[in-house]
Amino acid sequence: MRYFVELSEEEERNLFYSPPVSFTNRSPKEELAYALGAALYMPATRTTIASEIITGKLKGLITAIMDLEDAVGDLQVEAAEAAVVQHLARIAMALESGLLMHDRLPLLFIRVRSAEQMKRLLEQVHDSAHVLTGFVFPKFTPDNGSLYFEILDCFNRGRQQGEPPLYGMPVLETAAIIYRETRHQVLIDTKSLLDRYRPYVLNVRIGATDFSSLFGLRRSPELTVYDIAAIRDCIADIVNVFGRAEDGYVISGPVWEYFESGYDRFALAPLRDAVLRDTLLPELGLPHHHYRTEDGLSAFMREIWLDKENGIIGKTVIHPSQLRPVQAMYAVTHEEYADACAILANSDGSIGVIKSEYANKMNEMKPHYHWARKMVTRAKIYGVLNVQQRYTALFREQGYARL
Repeated sequence: MRYFVELSEEEERNLFYSPPVSFTNRSPKEELAYALGAALYMPATRTTIASEIITGKLKGLITAIMDLEDAVGDLQVEAAEAAVVQHLARIAMALESGLLMHDRLPLLFIRVRSAEQMKRLLEQVHDSAHVLTGFVFPKFTPDNGSLYFEILDCFNRGRQQGEPPLYGMPVLETAAIIYRETRHQVLIDTKSLLDRYRPYVLNVRIGATDFSSLFGLRRSPELTVYDIAAIRDCIADIVNVFGRAEDGYVISGPVWEYFESGYDRFALAPLRDAVLRDTLLPELGLPHHHYRTEDGLSAFMREIWLDKENGIIGKTVIHPSQLRPVQAMYAVTHEEYADACAILANSDGSIGVIKSEYANKMNEMKPHYHWARKMVTRAKIYGVLNVQQRYTALFREQGYARL
């Protein structure tokens, strides 16, 4: 797979200083963790999953999660499991026959209800497990998490030589994590568990919908998850525990649970934060009339931006129209890339600080080193935009916006 493959050669040259690289489920774990991008949830009962993946019908799809949990009714579980087995078998046959090339296979995951269900599925899909990238573990806790990773470890140790490993992605979304009196210890215990199985932990995901339900809340489409105080505080603690530079866990942003027909249909919402208004909107290159004092970006776009600023990489989405906005926002600007490269190139101890290539900031070697490493990895996956290009150019090229 490769981001923005829909662009023509001319469009790619115009947009990118350094285009995105290709990757598959056999790529290094460090790259795959960044490559997940916008992960599209699809109910496992959806009959068209295999055909859409084989034909490439869903433009821009890089990561797909077949959901056996909340998106499937309790009375549908058996049928949904059978559907997953059939989906994977069809995809595996398409790869074997050449109908689907391996470099066009999205990163595929199954969101399971329990460790027992995961074990049962692995036994049934063993011959087609190589098309998977891994599993999503909902409502993950230190108590139920060990069994998930024990099963994963057992499968990976027994897989055939040359087959890709399967990874796990825990979802943090339980009451013990959102409730303040238990949060700290549960996060520490969860991290201790993940540290033991670190080679198989691809991503740590945040389940804001379940968090909200515990308070009887549901954010409106005009607000970001960061506007909900209890959720914002919990995300801050998750980032504090799992996002530390020395640990290197990649954290994925919570789902945006509303959908529209395209980027240009996301209504502009009030943007009350003057700092965000004055920095974010010009950076995105929106025309002047789009950032009057009383207007702002849609909450969806603001939430992606705030995810990024908090060190979060990627996001769960529920509609194909949301794929490109998330993906585009993770492309790296030329200024960011130039700063990152300069920092890494001068981190041998011979110098402590240098003026940026754009002459608008100071780049400090030690404080900015970890940021620079992350930026270069992101640049490899999502590409580096040309000097005068902004994120919105990626929307315009594919009709996501009429700006």
